[in-house]
Formats: sequence, C-alpha cells, structure tokens
Amino acid sequence: MGLRNLCLGAALVVAVSLVSPHWTAWAADALPQVQLNADSIAPRQIEELTGRNITRDYAYAWQTLAVALDQNRPQLLEGYFTGFAKEKFARAIADQKKNGLHVRYVDHGHKVNAFFYSPNGDAIQLRDNAQLEIQVFDGTKMIRQEQVGLHYLVIMTPAADRWVVRSLEAVPNF
Repeated sequence: MGLRNLCLGAALVVAVSLVSPHWTAWAADALPQVQLNADSIAPRQIEELTGRNITRDYAYAWQTLAVALDQNRPQLLEGYFTGFAKEKFARAIADQKKNGLHVRYVDHGHKVNAFFYSPNGDAIQLRDNAQLEIQVFDGTKMIRQEQVGLHYLVIMTPAADRWVVRSLEAVPNF
C-alpha cells in the first residue's frame, strides 16, 4: 500500500508539471468582470439588450487579448478586435515574440462608462477604469510584476454578430 501511494503521488507530481503550462490558458478562460454605466450617454440611450451585448463582448475582448499576449498568438485577436486596435496589438505580440517575451494580464475588473452612442448605432465610446496585474516573462521566468489601475478610451463598433473593439487607447486619468 505504501509503494502504491508513493507511485500515485509521483504520478500526480508529473501530471501537474505537464499540465501547469496550460493553466494560464485555462485561467484566462474566466471572463473579466465588466460593469457598464450608461446613465450619462448621449446623444441617445442604448437599449438594454445592446448594453448587455457590449458588456459581454468587451469582457470577451479583454479575455482574448490576455490569452493572445500570454501565448504570443495574434490570430486570436480576430474575433473581438478590428482596425487600429487589432493592428496595434498584433505588432505588440510580434515585438514581444521576437524578443522572447510574453505578457500575462491578471484581470481584476473594469468599470466602464459609456458616454457617446452614435445616432445610427454604429459606434459607442467608452471610458474604462481597469484594474490589472501585469506580469512580464522572459521565457518562463517572470522579470516584472505590477498592479496597475489603467484608464482607456474605447471605441466599439458592431460586427455581424457581436461588438468589436476598434480602438483601445491608454490615457492619463480622466
């Protein structure tokens, strides 16, 4: 019985060591918390369903971005990014990949204020107060870790079946 428990324990250690590189991708599957406030939006109000969809899709965009940066896979940006935002993050991933780096976001949530919704419904502008832990890795070695509160100006536009991020720009405090 003792030898069997020892073998099971060794097998568990091996299994954990084989799976652990994939824990990041699994952990990143949890959607970040996004709280949308559209009380002061102009020139028109957003519908309840549109607000839920924007909140959901913005969370998916951040989840996608986190995995793409952590795994150096720019093709993951296709689903929730377009235009300038997609190009900017694809370049960032190419640069970090070229240098043997990757960035991991531990997302602690977003408080988002919608302040402009176009009259024809083809764009919405948001202010995001994001709480993130940013970890920078050289291969498997963490070389920097930082807890930050960042502010973003965001433009989202509707696509065929979701809202996508067209612009995501870090800005000083609002």
